[in-house]
Amino acid sequence: MTERPNILLVLADDLGYSDLGCYGGEIETPNLDALAANGVRMTRFTTTARCSPSRASLLTGLHPHQTGIGVLNWNDGPGGYPGSLNDRCRTVAEVLAAGGYTTYLSGKWHLSHDTTTPNDSWPTRRGFQHYYGTLAGCGNYFAPIRLKRGEEDISAEAAADPDYYFTDAVTDAAVEFLDGHGDEPFFCYVAYTAPHFPLHARESDIERCRGRYREGWDVVRQRRVEKMRELGILGEDTEVSPRDPDVPAWEDAEHRDWEQRKMEVYAAQVEAMDRGIGRIVETLRAKGKLDNTMFVFLSDNGGCAEELPPGLGSEYAARGFSVVPAAARDGGPVHVGPQPQYLPGSDDTYQMYGKAWANVSNTPFRFFKRWTHEGGIASPFIVHWPAGLGDRAGTLTGVPHYLPDFVPTVLEATGVSYPDDAPLPLEGMSMLGSWRGAPDSEERCQFYEHIGNAAVRRGKWKLVREYPADWELYDLDTDPTELSDVAGSQPDVVRELAREWAAWAARCGVVPRERILELARWGIAVRAW
Repeated sequence: MTERPNILLVLADDLGYSDLGCYGGEIETPNLDALAANGVRMTRFTTTARCSPSRASLLTGLHPHQTGIGVLNWNDGPGGYPGSLNDRCRTVAEVLAAGGYTTYLSGKWHLSHDTTTPNDSWPTRRGFQHYYGTLAGCGNYFAPIRLKRGEEDISAEAAADPDYYFTDAVTDAAVEFLDGHGDEPFFCYVAYTAPHFPLHARESDIERCRGRYREGWDVVRQRRVEKMRELGILGEDTEVSPRDPDVPAWEDAEHRDWEQRKMEVYAAQVEAMDRGIGRIVETLRAKGKLDNTMFVFLSDNGGCAEELPPGLGSEYAARGFSVVPAAARDGGPVHVGPQPQYLPGSDDTYQMYGKAWANVSNTPFRFFKRWTHEGGIASPFIVHWPAGLGDRAGTLTGVPHYLPDFVPTVLEATGVSYPDDAPLPLEGMSMLGSWRGAPDSEERCQFYEHIGNAAVRRGKWKLVREYPADWELYDLDTDPTELSDVAGSQPDVVRELAREWAAWAARCGVVPRERILELARWGIAVRAW
């Protein structure tokens, strides 16, 4: 192969490990399933535990604290916590653009503290030559805030369109970019906000999911387990985590019609994204570029169990939580948080799907987004690249990889060199060998930290903690769902991995949570904490 490959990166937002059909889910994702059937699926790919840090690591090949995104993009803290991409990192778009690639971004950025004044942390200043999307982390799908075309704010334009829906608009922009592209290689980053809260979807999409969840979360979760075993995603002998202890059995749940509706809307959001991915695939096929495009799909973290306390949008806006609109498009109130009298889906609600359904999304794991246990960091990962992967169509790889590995992979595939004058060296390793069937030959440490939750993996061992609890140790070869803590019987392993993690944290600028809380008392706050 002499022609340099195109790179197309699709990132979902808060999608759980088992949500896609090709990973065991009942959500209808035929386009992603087709990519998986003709590509490679990774079963042990992990992210950080939250959106902004994951995006920073994915795009730079560094750990998030090294890039300035220690927690989120609206922080005010020391070192790696200002909330904007710093000048110590290079994005993959910057590197590829210097190597002759045309670069596009459609969708969510969420890597700049200042989202009002163009600055060096905006995508247009970090290597993306063409940009359509939102600088914010989430918001109204029917009228998103901080919506940009290039550096021009077009939020009012979207709000005035009665048929506007952000997921479809992200797809439209990506298709427009690709349809007008010439012969030079390209890097196109498509960053959907789906299925991140709020639960907003077109009524026609919700209708197609109507009744799918009437049997409740226990039945749906068990069916996912069975399908995951059939697909080879989950080992036949692997013990599955039980229902989260905070979640009642379905027959004991209140407001079951409302609970069903939440998951129907969530599924509709995912299916709208999949439909858009199908349009992107067809655009590439029509232009004869699909076979030599490295098409990568993943999520930024596990399913999200967060809930906002009930309240009106105007109250949240007054508190500075600007992603919640002060009013619906018709001028009426926005009903925020879990209020069963208001069914989610339209823009006069701002709801999440809750812990019970997040527990389903993260099947077979426990915990959620924000935790560094597998439920917070395990992600589906699909790569489709016929010209570069040979006869690997439909295969699985269990070699463990994580976000810092993406940029080294892209550079190996494209032949573009990482700049010699970059302030920091890349932290990851290429995944090409794993995708092509090579066994795991390098026992290295993979590191994680988010708001005090921390982990390090080396070989079969994973040391993990939920702040402020003690370290737990798991043998992921026999216990990938982290149910049998063996820290007490393996003290030497605990000490060794804890030392490795501490050295990494010091090198990469991780600030202990105790120190952050101390700073907060003096008014220097990382507000996301």
